[in-house]
Amino acid sequence: MFEILHFRGADKIIKEKKMANGIKQLMEYLQDCLYGTRHKGELMRQALKEMDWRQEGDLNILEGRRYFFKGFKNRVALDGSFSSYEYIQNALLKLQVGFDKKKIDMGVVMVTSQRSEKSKLGSTKSLVAQEIEMLHPTINLPVTIVLFDLGRPGEIYEEKKPEKEKALPEKADADPKLIEKYLHGEGPKKKAGKKKEPVTKPKSKLHLVKNEPPQTAVNQ
Repeated sequence: MFEILHFRGADKIIKEKKMANGIKQLMEYLQDCLYGTRHKGELMRQALKEMDWRQEGDLNILEGRRYFFKGFKNRVALDGSFSSYEYIQNALLKLQVGFDKKKIDMGVVMVTSQRSEKSKLGSTKSLVAQEIEMLHPTINLPVTIVLFDLGRPGEIYEEKKPEKEKALPEKADADPKLIEKYLHGEGPKKKAGKKKEPVTKPKSKLHLVKNEPPQTAVNQ
C-alpha cells in the first residue's frame, strides 16, 4: 500500500512528461517486490533497473563525486529509503542539488510511512506537508513524496502456525460408547432378530429285537 503526495506543481510536470502511468506502475511494482522483505535496498535497485530507471551516466549528481540518485528518467530523479522516515531530508537535499544544477526538472522521494506509535507529530501525511513547508526556501524544487507501508521486515517468510487439535472430552463427562466409536470407529451394523438356536440332529432310535424261539404248531 502506498500514497502519492504532490508539492509545488509536481503533478502537472508529470502529466506534461506523460509519465503519470509509468510512475504509478513503478510504485506498484516496488510494492509487490518489497512487501515484507528484509533486504529492501538491493531489491529496490534491481526493480528500478528492470523498469529502466537506472541508466548509467544519468545517476551522478556532481561530476567527480560519488553522489548518485537512486533512479533517473526523462529529467525526473528518484531517491529514498525504506529503513527510516527521517531519510526524507537527505533525499530532498540530494534532489535539490540536482535541481539547482539544472540536471532535473523535479524529484520523487520514496520513504516508509511507518513511524513510532509514541510520536506526537500526528500522521505521516501531515508531517510531510509540514516539513516541506518548513524547509522552504532551502528546498524549493517540485517534488512528489510516495509513502509506503511495506509491512514488518521478514513478514513474507513467516509460516502460519497450525491450528491446535481439539482435545477429547474427559472420561468423566463422556459416554464410554462414544469414546469407543471415536477411537475405533463404528463397526458394521447387524440386523436385529432372534438368535438362531443350534440345530441338533435327533438321535436314531435303535429297535432291539429279542431272539425268540420259533413257534411250533400245536395239533388239536
